[in-house]
Amino acid sequence: MPRCALPATPALVALFCSVLLGPLAQAQIGRNFPPTALRGALQITAPPDALLNGRPVRLAPGSRIRAADNMLQLSASLVQQRLLVHYTVDPLGLVKDIWILTPDEAANKPWPANPAEAQRWLFDAPAQTWTKR
Repeated sequence: MPRCALPATPALVALFCSVLLGPLAQAQIGRNFPPTALRGALQITAPPDALLNGRPVRLAPGSRIRAADNMLQLSASLVQQRLLVHYTVDPLGLVKDIWILTPDEAANKPWPANPAEAQRWLFDAPAQTWTKR
């Protein structure tokens, strides 16, 4: 006695995915950055070495670089490019997470460039905006 009356054909699976999951794929929402994310100019020199706002830094082991389309990028593919980014720093001072900004994200100002500014300003997480106190 068969347990499944309808075989799962590729056409049926494709129909299911396009009808039910299609709207979810189209509704791309902007990226959410953590309140610890700072803005800076990044230039990868020789991975894991980089310049952040003109100062030498190192990328943390397992650091993640997300391109403007939110796909992961390898640091070696970005060597010598000057990028406007949001980034986080781990407790050892190594750059941990990096997001390459889209033009819309870059236009979102003000955004803190150092921890002192982030402590003085207020962050609205749902709106992804900072306001100076």
